[in-house]
Amino acid sequence: MDTFASSDDDWTSLQLASAAGDLSLVDSLLSHPSTNINSPPHGYYGQTALQAACAKCHLAIVSKLLEAGAHIDAPGGSNGGRTALQVSASTGDLPIFMLLLSSGADIHLPAHKYRGRTALQAACEFGHLALVEKLLELGVDVNAPWAAYGGLTALQAACEGGNLDTIKILLERGAEVNALACRYGGAAALQAAAFRGLLRTVEELVQRGADVNARPSYRFGRTALYAAVEGGHREVVEKLVSEGADIRDMRTDWRRMSLQKAEIMGERGIKEVLGGTDGFRCGSWSEGDLGKRGKKETKVSRKYAVVMSGMADGG
Repeated sequence: MDTFASSDDDWTSLQLASAAGDLSLVDSLLSHPSTNINSPPHGYYGQTALQAACAKCHLAIVSKLLEAGAHIDAPGGSNGGRTALQVSASTGDLPIFMLLLSSGADIHLPAHKYRGRTALQAACEFGHLALVEKLLELGVDVNAPWAAYGGLTALQAACEGGNLDTIKILLERGAEVNALACRYGGAAALQAAAFRGLLRTVEELVQRGADVNARPSYRFGRTALYAAVEGGHREVVEKLVSEGADIRDMRTDWRRMSLQKAEIMGERGIKEVLGGTDGFRCGSWSEGDLGKRGKKETKVSRKYAVVMSGMADGG
């Protein structure tokens, strides 16, 4: 009765019932002697019964599972690995979050290696201000390390979400504005805000001393200026350039290719030096030399040329 299927992504009947919010079925399953309330998650995205109920905000089932002895700090599946509290911090469900806290959930558990989040990082990523304030009040580390793959510090996560109130609170509590991006698939705070086109956030971070030329993540990383250009955010591009962003360093670290050569002309204008779009060359690579990924960068570079030429014209 405990096992639902035979694939690597098995979910037990209790896990499925908990996710579906079926309280009567959960009661029935818990009464059966073969049901293991703490069956571990399977596969990349598996969850324990308690995590599944938290993810879908089923308060009555969360309460029932805790009363029945669910392990509150059990890790989740191998991609994310989030505990019940970390899952709840992502959803922002305050009653469930407070129930988990009162039941002894550990607020200090680190982020799982693969795309994990601490409870604070998860709350910041989705802009759940009440949860952020509660966790900070309880003394969590505002600068807790990111996950090795796809990780974000609390401030970086808040910038991904674009919640300026959360960002300001984190900065007031000592969040490191220049914390480096994680090595694989991360983003520094300014890089995240620039990619989203969050001008007010970019301005706030720069005012606080954010490095406009911070190195990007080794894999899939972007400098702040590259991120703003890729997103087509002209005002953010203008702001970064005015703060000293290096227009010669438009690259992704994982290919180490220069996207363009540019020079600043006059007081505001920037004139693109690309040798014309018909014969566009990316560093020492011609457009014909590039594979699928290279062509994407060529497209981004042309967008950059359009943005820059508009600025050079004063428009």
